[in-house]
Amino acid sequence: MNQLESKVAVITGAGSGIGAATALLFAAQGAKVIVSDINEQACQDVTKQILLAGGQAYAVKTDVSDPLQCEALVAEALKQYNKLDIAVNNAGIGGESNATGDMSIEGWNKVIAINLSSIFYCMKYEIAAMLSQGGCIVNMASILGQVGFANAAGYVAAKHGVIGLTQTAAIEYAARNIRINAVGPGFIETPLLTAAGMDDTMKRQIATLHPIGRLGRPEEVAELILWLSTAKASFVNGAYYPVDGAYLSR
Repeated sequence: MNQLESKVAVITGAGSGIGAATALLFAAQGAKVIVSDINEQACQDVTKQILLAGGQAYAVKTDVSDPLQCEALVAEALKQYNKLDIAVNNAGIGGESNATGDMSIEGWNKVIAINLSSIFYCMKYEIAAMLSQGGCIVNMASILGQVGFANAAGYVAAKHGVIGLTQTAAIEYAARNIRINAVGPGFIETPLLTAAGMDDTMKRQIATLHPIGRLGRPEEVAELILWLSTAKASFVNGAYYPVDGAYLSR
């Protein structure tokens, strides 16, 4: 059964990793997907995969740290498909690795802009598009939205902020039939880890922090996002769901 038949979804950071897995899963479940990423070629590649599989998708290059581009992204969804039912605000970066006192101002500003401010920008326009018929928003937090992690002050602060922003907006728009939730992945095998400079040895070490004994897979996070985006989660609102192999249970 296509759980998202006739639904229109915007997914940011959909060119790779969790975003790409979510875009492919949503399309397979019947959604019309706006595939958004700052990497235009990656957008096109994921969109092509969806189209070749018989799904519906449209690629939009977006720098989510720019509020005007976030507004344009939602406008493009409305232009292409006339409505917006689901938004997955997934785009993010690992950011600068440094102790708090050594982190550069530029590094702090960049990770906050991409990992936190962008969630506000996107929600601002997504909510406006959903007010007439309701909808569902899933924001990408992290296990590091609940705990600290050395040398990642900007990332940790941003992800804590995502959870607070999610909860606040959920309260504000619950009566308008807009559900807003957050997911908190553990360390997932995605290009983000490689971009953070992790080699295979470091990945094995990080994997040991998860009692399940391995890194997560993008598809495992996508399945949770799918559930949150369906009527099966109709009473789930303002929640934070870890998907972390028991990392937070240590």
